[in-house]
Amino acid sequence: MTQSASSASVGPSASAAGSRPPAVPGWVHRSSGKVRDVYAPTSDGPWGGQDVLLVVASDRISAYDHILATPIPDKGKVLTALSAWWFERLADVVPSHLVSLDVPAQVAGRAMICRRLEMYPVECVARGYLTGSGLVEYRQGRSVCGVALPEGLTEASRLPEPIFTPAAKAELGEHDENVTFERVIQMVGEGPATALRETTLALYSRAAEIARDRGIILADTKFELGTDADGELILGDEVLTPDSSRFWPADAWEPGRVTPSFDKQYVRDWLTSPASGWDRDGGQEPPALPDDVVERTRARYLEAYERLTGHPLELS
Repeated sequence: MTQSASSASVGPSASAAGSRPPAVPGWVHRSSGKVRDVYAPTSDGPWGGQDVLLVVASDRISAYDHILATPIPDKGKVLTALSAWWFERLADVVPSHLVSLDVPAQVAGRAMICRRLEMYPVECVARGYLTGSGLVEYRQGRSVCGVALPEGLTEASRLPEPIFTPAAKAELGEHDENVTFERVIQMVGEGPATALRETTLALYSRAAEIARDRGIILADTKFELGTDADGELILGDEVLTPDSSRFWPADAWEPGRVTPSFDKQYVRDWLTSPASGWDRDGGQEPPALPDDVVERTRARYLEAYERLTGHPLELS
């Protein structure tokens, strides 16, 4: 059984940063990923007997395939609220796994009750701009995931049209592997692979237009899709958050230069700076984050929510 939570989920004892998932009345903890904790309904709870999961977004943050010891306050609330906002706006493209936001008080504001799905083992990535691992691959062979691209592109170049650049899901702590569309066909079959590609590009186009109207460029993003008991394609996990997407302020974008983004870049930059004292290739766990890095990262997540939705997140 594959659940509609994190693509990389692990057993109950693997909750990050030394913390334990909260006890939630009517639900029993089943697994934890880098950020999310997943619960199944108890037989005597209000959702007993229904094919749903409680998906709780924690304040954990990961970087360079490590779950960091220092949480980012309110991050889980941003991920949950922003995902719910996007699910509503994308419902006519593909339905989502969201069933209800009426969750127990212990996890209020950072949890969703979701349909249980059979997830495809594919990270459905769409790119409208060239950066990150896509740029690295382009420089090696003028293509990304087998999609040929024109000469002369550079950091932050806008692509002639959005492209589908899937990745095979990896286990927790491992890198997802970029793959070609032909490899996706081998993994899931031609019909499902085509549906994943077409749906991913349709979702990206809709989201990029919404973001553009708010002065934000959606450079790239990933979606996770699965099927319900009737075989219908359903959008799962989180969607279009700073964890899963690269959002750029449009007024700061300039091809050839790295664009500041509304995500955990402050964390990545500090970890790779001399100030952290951390050797990324040394096999040690990353150090605790300083307060200023935590606050700046939190502020970027909250700013992303406010700029996209048009109002600040209610944190009470």
